Amino acid sequence: MWKLGKLWLLARKELALVWAMLRDPRAPKAAKLTAILAVLYVLSPVDLVSDFIPVLGWLDDGVVALLLVQLAMRFLPPDVHAALQAQIDRRFGSKSARA
Repeated sequence: MWKLGKLWLLARKELALVWAMLRDPRAPKAAKLTAILAVLYVLSPVDLVSDFIPVLGWLDDGVVALLLVQLAMRFLPPDVHAALQAQIDRRFGSKSARA
């Protein structure tokens, strides 16, 4: 159960980072568009693997969304990414922010 809690916290932090990126005027349009595509893919009824297949249908949504979010983060300039990451670390608390 403890690992599930860590995974949930990590997912919340990643979602908060994406949300902060979408709201930040310094973020390039390519990064914002890629993040929006990730959300649209998850919400879209069109899938690589049908959601009627219990685990694989949901797993492909998660994997594709994760890859698109990681791609969006690569589009961010390093200084913008670091500033947004520091903002999220302060909000959620982390060992690096406390030290």
